[in-house]
This record gives sequence, C-alpha cells and structure tokens, in this order.
Amino acid sequence: MLVANMYAIGFIFVVLGRSELFTEQTTLAVLSVLNRKATVAALGRSWAVIYAANLVGAAAFAGLAVLIGPALGVIDRPVFGTIAVTLTAHPWWVILLSGILAGWLMGLLSWLVTASRDTISQIVIVWLIASVIGIAHLHHVVVGSVEVLAGVFAGEGVTWMDFGHFLLWTTLGNAVGGPVFVAVIKYGHAIGGKAT
Repeated sequence: MLVANMYAIGFIFVVLGRSELFTEQTTLAVLSVLNRKATVAALGRSWAVIYAANLVGAAAFAGLAVLIGPALGVIDRPVFGTIAVTLTAHPWWVILLSGILAGWLMGLLSWLVTASRDTISQIVIVWLIASVIGIAHLHHVVVGSVEVLAGVFAGEGVTWMDFGHFLLWTTLGNAVGGPVFVAVIKYGHAIGGKAT
C-alpha cells in the first residue's frame, strides 16, 4: 500500500505539473488526429519526442537513485534488482496485457483530469488511478523504466536484454491501452452522441 501511494505521489507531481508523460500523451494526442486537426505523421513525431524525453529522464533518475540512495542509507543496492525483477520476470503476453491495462487507466486518468474543474479533484483522480496501477503492479513504461534501469545500473541481476524485453512489450501495451480503449471509444461515443 505504501509503494502504491508513492506511485500516486509521483504521478500527482507529473500530471499537475503539466509535464508531458508518454502514457498520458498517447491518449490525448490521438483526439487531434481523430478530429482531423493533426496528421498521423505529426502524432508520430510528438509521440517519438515525448517517449525519448521520458526515457532519458527515467534513465537519469534511475542513475541518480542508484548513486545516491545507497550512499544515504535509504536503500540497499540488492533491492534495486528485486524491484526490477518483479517487472521483468514475466512472459511477453503478461507484460503486454498488463501494459494495456495500465495504458487504459492512464488514458482514463488524462481524460478525467482534463474534465475536472479544480486542483483537489485532479489530485484525487490521479491518486485513485495511479494507486490502482501501483497496487496491481501493472506495467507502466516510464515509471517501470526507472525501476528496471535502476536494477540494471546497480548490477543486481537485471540485464539490458531484460530491459529491452520490458520496454518493447510495455510500450506496445501502454500505446494500445490509452488510445484504443479511451480516446477512440470515448471519441466514438462523443461523436455518436452529437449525431442523435
């Protein structure tokens, strides 16, 4: 429960700070394409830039955690490996489906945060949804990259191949979960509602 709440706090900082998060962006950016205000090529460029920036930030944060955490006595180096293994030690289809669920929840989060009127309701929405992702140990490409890369950087039983396996299937899952199950379905519902 404590770790799930820490997950939520990180998402509150990112979402309310209006940082661009790949899993949030995959959903909302699709709406511009569906409304024909942006092209698929422009969507691809936006996703690529945000994705790359998120991964660079995740790697920097993971490196800092591995460097500073043990030095401050906050975490023991082997724990980085234990955390990383919980994300990587699954067959591809488990990571993919888990990523789809996490992407769906993040798409729902971005949709609800955009619709909410005040900061307190946004905090509650982010906390509720991000806590579910944390409690269920669902695969989120950005946060999970921090956790897996920390294990790689610490040299605690997780390899670059493990990270590649995690990254591929989590990215696909997150990229499908938000746009398909939230953006396209919600868009179809909104357009269908206007037609009646």
